[in-house]
Amino acid sequence: MKAGIVGLPNVGKSTLFNCLSNAKAQSANFPFCTIEPNIGVVNVPDPRLQKLESLVNPERVIPATVEIVDIAGLVKGASKGEGLGNQFLGNIRETDAILHVLRCFDNENIVHVDGSVDPIRDKETIDMELQLKDLETVEKKLDKVKRAAKTGNKEAQKEEAVLLKLKAGLEAGTSVRAIEFSDEDLEEFVNPAQLITAKPVMYVCNVDEGSAVTGNAYVEQVREAVKDENAEVLVLAVGTEADINELDDYEERQMFLQDIGLDEPGSAKLIRSAYKLLNQQTYFTAGVKEVRAWTVTVGATGPQAAGVIHTDFEKGFIRAEVIAYDDYIQYGSEAKVKEAGKMRVEGKNYIVKDGDVMHFLFNV
Repeated sequence: MKAGIVGLPNVGKSTLFNCLSNAKAQSANFPFCTIEPNIGVVNVPDPRLQKLESLVNPERVIPATVEIVDIAGLVKGASKGEGLGNQFLGNIRETDAILHVLRCFDNENIVHVDGSVDPIRDKETIDMELQLKDLETVEKKLDKVKRAAKTGNKEAQKEEAVLLKLKAGLEAGTSVRAIEFSDEDLEEFVNPAQLITAKPVMYVCNVDEGSAVTGNAYVEQVREAVKDENAEVLVLAVGTEADINELDDYEERQMFLQDIGLDEPGSAKLIRSAYKLLNQQTYFTAGVKEVRAWTVTVGATGPQAAGVIHTDFEKGFIRAEVIAYDDYIQYGSEAKVKEAGKMRVEGKNYIVKDGDVMHFLFNV
């Protein structure tokens, strides 16, 4: 699962990407510096792993990861191929969620592509380009479907109605995620179309250091503008995060964070939020060889969770031994959890819960 960082040129995308990932994207004060999308595999910060490690004392600890893609800056006219338009839009299409970075700070030394700082205008520029691209996709599909609908094909007629609703919404400047459809229509027609504005979005307000804790007037404008979108707004001082990242010493980092009033780097909150945005959750395996966080989609069953480790585990799934994370921490070991009768045996229909500590029995 990938989350793509999008935004206008020079809003702090590549600096943010560098904070999140060990891959060093180019970062320069002019548009189109990042030509190829940079992909970073980022560890998901999870304090539960450290607690399990202290109890189990394993040989190694492996966190969950999320893929972050740094996509070069979009500009007005991208949907018509302006700038590196088509390439950017193709890269966004391949991601599963969007992290939309908005410039919410003043700095005369950093050029704004439109000459002034206005996060709402910037948001609308990007929204419009993505909506125009989706409209193009919908119109192409509509041309094909209309012919089949005219012959009396009931399925084609249903699809035509959905596409016409999508077309009307996009023409009115509404992103697909804000257009209401039945679960059946979403499953059958909307999701397979892979429309860009159907992807879940989080707005990252890039602020100056002094606004890192409480935000500023620009952030309030963004919150007001997106209040009907069911989207998270995260405040991050990206430049400050980059400075923190330069410090090798953990104590120094903590002191820096305390000085500006933060209890942890904003990038850690962002990674966890991106993980949630992608509809992911974590289960753990805990043994002397390793304590490991595994990623599954929210709503996954026991066999599907087993399949993340190995496809054979899913094929030959018999049952799962499950300990709730809180019980593991309370009793301190697998043996003591068993003694207390808190280990559960679950079958094929079990829906995995975030934080489950699991052991699978299978036979291939």
